[in-house]
Amino acid sequence: MQRVESAGQTTARRTVEAGHGAFADRYIFGVPARFMAPRLLFLGAVAFLALFGLTMIYSSSSITALSSADAHYNAAFYLQRQLLFGAVGIVLAFVIARFDYHLWVRKLLVVEWLVTLILLLLVLTPFAGSDAYGATRWIQVGPVNLQPSEFAKITLILVAANLISEYYEGTTYDSRELITFLVFGIVVPALLILRQPDKGTFTVVAVTLIIMLYFGGAPGKLCIGLLVLGIATLALVSYAQPYSRARIEIMMNPWSDPYDKGYQLVQGLYAFGSGGVFGVGIGMSKQKYSYLPMAYNDFIFAVVGEELGLVGTLGMVAAFVVLLWAGLKIARYAPDLSGQLAAVGCTFIIVAQMLLNVSGVLCMFPLSGKPIPFVSYGGSSIMSSLMLAGVVMSVSLQSKLPQTEYDDRRSEWSVTSAPRQESFVGEPTPRSARRTSVPLAGTATSAEPTRGRFTVLGGGREPGAERAGGSSTSPEQLRREREMRARANGARVTSDRRGRTRIDLGPSASDRLRTRNQGPEVRGYDGPTRDSRRDRRGR
Repeated sequence: MQRVESAGQTTARRTVEAGHGAFADRYIFGVPARFMAPRLLFLGAVAFLALFGLTMIYSSSSITALSSADAHYNAAFYLQRQLLFGAVGIVLAFVIARFDYHLWVRKLLVVEWLVTLILLLLVLTPFAGSDAYGATRWIQVGPVNLQPSEFAKITLILVAANLISEYYEGTTYDSRELITFLVFGIVVPALLILRQPDKGTFTVVAVTLIIMLYFGGAPGKLCIGLLVLGIATLALVSYAQPYSRARIEIMMNPWSDPYDKGYQLVQGLYAFGSGGVFGVGIGMSKQKYSYLPMAYNDFIFAVVGEELGLVGTLGMVAAFVVLLWAGLKIARYAPDLSGQLAAVGCTFIIVAQMLLNVSGVLCMFPLSGKPIPFVSYGGSSIMSSLMLAGVVMSVSLQSKLPQTEYDDRRSEWSVTSAPRQESFVGEPTPRSARRTSVPLAGTATSAEPTRGRFTVLGGGREPGAERAGGSSTSPEQLRREREMRARANGARVTSDRRGRTRIDLGPSASDRLRTRNQGPEVRGYDGPTRDSRRDRRGR
């Protein structure tokens, strides 16, 4: 005989089992909100920053393009090129996100590493490498200059995600193999980047890899030690090179040479001062009239500060904060450690590059030449940034985290909308202890404990076997034993018409806590003794 559910109970149970009940996940476009909400926030932040960057690129580059023969005197020249590179980046990001990220982290990792290594080696060759501003970082491909170090960031993150996850979760690599793959997979490409020199990319990659190592399970002291060692090494290498040493010195005091080495920094500070809190308005910048070099690239943040003021700069930084939060939430729900590390690395390197650029423009860190992702002009920059976003999206689309114990409980609960049942207060046996015609699996009344909807350990009835030393005792015998013990203690025990044992509390409140032969004990009382005292019933 099975229990019959009411219509309200059946509807509520089916609603919960479908995943839309009060205790279940909320759904957005048919996807659990815990997966879809960070995904939408991440995409929204990327779209906002990309559109914001297009606006600021056109505003900051139009004057330069109008006066440049290389730009064909077209005010929208840099905007059009950025749109072209952005379209290519969107296609690449879509392809990356469309496939499972394990394809990029494991199966094609060797191919990605070989392509990256070849491109980094080509930069150092005289027939392929193109130098500018004291560094050789580009490869001339027809009318386009590509910067391999921008794409090497993605490969290094994927290699690190694979090595760390296999070391801490898998059994593929031991310590010796890990060191071997670490040297060839990460150290060699990183040294080639530093050889160009591209210390900005080297810095953000090194910091990101240390953060990934920490998220992978490495001790915090080890990560802090590596970070301090890396900063010290980078400082020594930079100070040993005249070009880098000059940048460090001018960062400390740009006003020492405001018309030569410190000219760009000083003009950037002028732009921030002119903008104030709310800015002078989009398109109204004065520093972009050939006063501020690279206004649409490295120093676009200064133009943002001039045209949109403090509010605009904080808004841009807030968008990166949203991107960081969403990326970490996506990493949290990744199926495995390699996905978590890939999402963490791609998110952190975007934010770290933004902080590196902003701190350089504000004279808080030496100028690195790194653009702001999605905002600054640059074909390699926008394509690599969108590819990083594609990796994060690939992880998000594969987010199928196994159900936790709390999710299992929610899926088993039945939320009823039936009217409230009457209380069981005053009944001799709790309802939870009553035997049902069809006992629930896993309860005390079932023959074998199983994983059912609820697990009841030691249900409501008294286990007679334990009380009687293993012998079975009927409920009537248990009742008589309780009655005999109560009377032995002097309690007034009675039985009602149904045979239920009751303790007669008496009509007087003062009698309810006293036994038959016990009276009040009052200091100095000379009245009747305990044996002679009677209540109103003559007892």
